[in-house]
Amino acid sequence: MRSDIEIPDVKDVYVAVIHEKNLEYHTLDWNAYIINNSDEDLEMVLIVSKGYNQKKQTPAMRHRLEHLPKRSFAKIEYLQEAVLELNNEFKVTYFKSNKMFDKTYVFRKNTINSKAFQQLPLMNSKGVLAK
Repeated sequence: MRSDIEIPDVKDVYVAVIHEKNLEYHTLDWNAYIINNSDEDLEMVLIVSKGYNQKKQTPAMRHRLEHLPKRSFAKIEYLQEAVLELNNEFKVTYFKSNKMFDKTYVFRKNTINSKAFQQLPLMNSKGVLAK
């Protein structure tokens, strides 16, 4: 039975963290984004995020996007400075072309920093891409 289940490879969908200015509070915040760099829209995007190490674990945060158009991105959540010291995991599940896709993106502890910045797909800014 398990051999009958096909889970396609995720391509052109990314999770990134950006250090950006918060215009309302005049602060620099770390924000996580999902990027759909594919030629198809994503439907019913479910994201479960958490931070963890061997001693600590944050509560799971759940997010839902009904629709993420092709070649677009959306903010997932704000990340507090304290959770950057933890492994940060984003489990992403979505439908595309009536198929379910699933991938876990992980930012290892202390890898979210300005030294790891790179140009992000679609976004006119630099940030850190999850592995």
